[in-house]
Amino acid sequence: MIHIVFNQVEVELMQQVTALDETLQGPVVQIRDDFAVGPLAGLDTEEGWQARLDWWRELLKGAPYPDDLVGSFDDRKTVAALKAQLTADPEEVIWIWMGQNQHDVCGYYWLIPQLKEFQGRIMVLYMNNLPFINDKGQIFYPSWLSEIRPSEFLKARKLARPVTLSEFEIDPDEWNKLVQENAVVRILEGGKKIAGRDASFYDDEILKNLTGEWQKATRVLSNTLNRMKIKTGDLFIMWRMKELITAGKITAEGETDKDWKSFDVRLAGKKETAEELAADAGS
Repeated sequence: MIHIVFNQVEVELMQQVTALDETLQGPVVQIRDDFAVGPLAGLDTEEGWQARLDWWRELLKGAPYPDDLVGSFDDRKTVAALKAQLTADPEEVIWIWMGQNQHDVCGYYWLIPQLKEFQGRIMVLYMNNLPFINDKGQIFYPSWLSEIRPSEFLKARKLARPVTLSEFEIDPDEWNKLVQENAVVRILEGGKKIAGRDASFYDDEILKNLTGEWQKATRVLSNTLNRMKIKTGDLFIMWRMKELITAGKITAEGETDKDWKSFDVRLAGKKETAEELAADAGS
């Protein structure tokens, strides 16, 4: 069997899981793009795919990641390789592991239309409103697979079921709706229902972590990512922070066009501190 996950941290996690149960052994493959944000129009064309890559490259400016990160992988080639394996080995099956979050569900919606010809050999395990036991022995409902202990997956494996013929008909329609809407942000409203939102959806989360005092932009970024309930990635949040600076809602000091550590931020419109007023008077 081949295991599919949607987050880098889950690759190692699933390798730990498969090591606990030899019946689960098989390669772990990641779909790497985050289809919960960014343009989706025309991804079945080179022009549409390139437009999405260009969007990600804009967000990557100044980020602590390699400049060539975008384009260093191609999920389309990953799927082509999966289909080739399924074609070559009629006994091969795929297990898709999904957490209850928009990132995994959007990745699933992008993936599933491409596997329709293998109906009956595509399994799905969706951790939707399922209780698990954490390290303290307490019951909780995880949103992400990485929140689940490896040993707990051995119970979850019993929930594996084939993607039904009906789902292979309906789920591609859901993906087409997302493509038609082409919202910048997509969130999970429950079950597998995805709803589009404006690019500004996370702005309030950023602003809540700002005051009239100067802070490192990276500190605001970290606090926002840790405190927000509906998660997204650091590239998107930093992009929105810069957009809020451009819009005049955040004041910045330093060089925002360089790396993320090169500037400080605070809420716009706040009174200057006594030290700043004194410095201005002496200049």
